[in-house]
Amino acid sequence: MSGLVLKLGPKERVLINGAVIENGDRRSRITVLTSRANILRLKDAIHPNDANTPVRRACYLAQLLLSGEVDSPTIRKRLEGQLHALADILRDEKSSGILARATEAVEDYNAYTCLKLLRQLLPLEAHLLSAHRQ
Repeated sequence: MSGLVLKLGPKERVLINGAVIENGDRRSRITVLTSRANILRLKDAIHPNDANTPVRRACYLAQLLLSGEVDSPTIRKRLEGQLHALADILRDEKSSGILARATEAVEDYNAYTCLKLLRQLLPLEAHLLSAHRQ
């Protein structure tokens, strides 16, 4: 049986189905066998104050869904709207494919996959914003 393998560093924290879990003093591997478990590495989490760009806002909304501590239908609807707005802006083939798969993931109630896909767009967004500022 396979599953998601988490490789955790010493004292690294992860959010699993709303519970914060902290690793011990040594590196470890944890295999999560439950499908559709809500998992977020806290070192990868975007702080609300850092959700200051379109892609980061979408990532933050996906994180909220993963935390399980929000009104899911409202956040899900906001995330879908953010994904549609991004699709209107990021029209290159790669971004369009990522956004299409992220939208499918939200429709399938799979916030983890959506977040994983959206994180792929962060470098592109950073590049576009830096080019725009110059």
